[in-house]
Amino acid sequence: MTFDEFERRAHQIFDSIPPELRGGVEYVDVSEEAMPHPELPDVYTLGECATGELDLGLDMPDEVRSGVHLYFGSFAALAELDPEFDWEGELHETVMHEVRHHRESTAGEDALEDFDYAADENFKRREGLAFDPLFYRSGEPLDEGGWEVDGDVFAEVELTADEFAHLDEVRAEVGGRRVSLPRPEALGDVAYMYLEDFGDGPGETAVVLVRRRGFRESLRGLFRREEPEVGVWSVEPEDWFIVDDA
Repeated sequence: MTFDEFERRAHQIFDSIPPELRGGVEYVDVSEEAMPHPELPDVYTLGECATGELDLGLDMPDEVRSGVHLYFGSFAALAELDPEFDWEGELHETVMHEVRHHRESTAGEDALEDFDYAADENFKRREGLAFDPLFYRSGEPLDEGGWEVDGDVFAEVELTADEFAHLDEVRAEVGGRRVSLPRPEALGDVAYMYLEDFGDGPGETAVVLVRRRGFRESLRGLFRREEPEVGVWSVEPEDWFIVDDA
């Protein structure tokens, strides 16, 4: 997709959103610039919503307006990395995402910011980088329990060290089904148990064991003060099985 095609399509998508649903977002602006992530390789900012900015270089330079800013260079960089990059789908999703971001921000909600955080941390996990081991709690809650982040599913089991010591097996509700899997060798603070060949989609499925600490202290707050002990275990298909439908 050329820059001119991209810009034209961006305006068409934005104009298709009824004004009453834009939540005060008045325009879309397209730049040829690329915006790489300052820390994560091959991660780019595709767009952002500028809220309450001065209308510099636009129609009313003294007015404060909000608008969606898109970075064509970021889309192009990702397209070079992925031959199957969906320009149309990513453009549509980015425009809608930023408008929704603005609406939630002005309403005092932070659900979308939480999901962005979860997506960044999940990318770090996939790349073998240090990550917040409880990031998935900021993902999208699933009706059947657990959370989904970028196609990956996480089911959590919280237990004390004493409860873990007396376990013969781990049971968890995953995707609406109760699954039995062998107890890992150690609990630590968090233990990720990846179920190989679980489900039909391409995403990963993990049962996450979380050590429950005394006095119900916040585990996330604790992790900000010290390095957590995170274990990773791969559970082969012959080692996990469905107990019954949850």
